[in-house]
Amino acid sequence: MAQQAAESGQRPAGEEQEHKQEEVIIVGAGPSGLAAAACLSLRGVRSLVLERDDCVGSLWRNRTYDRVRLHLAKQHCALPHLPHDAAAPTYLPRDDFARYLDGYAARFGVRTRLRREVREARFDEARGEWIVEALDLATGKAERYAARHLVAAAGENDEKVVPEVPGLDGFPGKVLHACEYRTGKGMEGKAVLVVGSGNSGMEIAYDLAVAGAATSIIVRSELHLVTKEIWNVAMTLYKYLPLWLIDRIVLLMCHLVFGDTSRYGLRRPAIGPFSMKINTPAYPVIDVGTYAKIRTGEIQVSPAGDEERARGRRGVHRRQAAPVRRHRLRHRLPEHNQAVAQGTALTRHVILFQSDDGLIGEDGMARRSFPGHWKGRNGLYCAGMVRRGLYGSCEDAEFIAEDISSKKKQQTVPNLMTVMRRAID
Repeated sequence: MAQQAAESGQRPAGEEQEHKQEEVIIVGAGPSGLAAAACLSLRGVRSLVLERDDCVGSLWRNRTYDRVRLHLAKQHCALPHLPHDAAAPTYLPRDDFARYLDGYAARFGVRTRLRREVREARFDEARGEWIVEALDLATGKAERYAARHLVAAAGENDEKVVPEVPGLDGFPGKVLHACEYRTGKGMEGKAVLVVGSGNSGMEIAYDLAVAGAATSIIVRSELHLVTKEIWNVAMTLYKYLPLWLIDRIVLLMCHLVFGDTSRYGLRRPAIGPFSMKINTPAYPVIDVGTYAKIRTGEIQVSPAGDEERARGRRGVHRRQAAPVRRHRLRHRLPEHNQAVAQGTALTRHVILFQSDDGLIGEDGMARRSFPGHWKGRNGLYCAGMVRRGLYGSCEDAEFIAEDISSKKKQQTVPNLMTVMRRAID
């Protein structure tokens, strides 16, 4: 029994597990977790970050393709209290941003314990603390931490989402998820189907086309196509104008740049692009050159549904209509040198936070809407989990750190008064 418990990371029955005491536990060493730790440190609050992977910012190192760059200008992508270097590119490449996160953690002395997978967190009413159960993935040993405050910062993207595609099981070629894709090199002359038309799918399709692959992409939903420059204008206007007006300005600029994208199978939703970003889980697609290749036919757009229905749908350019009938890949991609890239989303690794205030939903994201999303009961907080990007993560970090710091000061003053009274007596 003891051996089985050790192998599973659990202690034998009857053996009391030691609590590692901390002021604040932060779950996740991505940008949100690092920002929260830094903001706390600047206010004199000690914290510990638990991270499942073997590095900080693991999404940027382990789950992104080579050509990834930040879609927003660097001034919109800096974490609190450390702007990007003036000499850095306006749109940082993946490796530059990963190095920035390393430097950020070092600059603010962020304490991390890597390869720790948090399994559960519960509030102990008797102790007035959060008990965090974690597994040391390097040794397989269970660990238990106790802290007055707990910050969930595991992020929006972690576990891959694999859509159901009929015929995929029998497909003889190579199948990759977006988080496994790195480069289109070596794909020249091969027929590749990209499933999904979000930012990852569209950028992977472009990368494959540049590498010389015969690329098709399945567009399963409506989308807003914008450029980096247009979106940075929108981000700047957000401080001054209402959403509806920003939407109109963005759509006007998009029309001038792209024209009618529905002619090529890319239909825009009824909700405006900035309103969609603020109020829904969906993001506009930042064009990196994909649209130009769609217009020339280098990338074939394949609307979801059968070919006949796609051809008859109003607004779909006839030349671009569904080359893959009903997604039956085994019928249309039989050659051994062809592949499928699933350009679909990542979801978050769900951790059980036992709390009755509904701060965090069953999907691991903030249950409440902005701006009341970041603070729960009993010292529970969440950062970067309401789909507001890096800007939202920075705001959350400052709010959380200020709240925890204020509580600490309130607790310190009565304790100091008690000491002074005892000294006088």
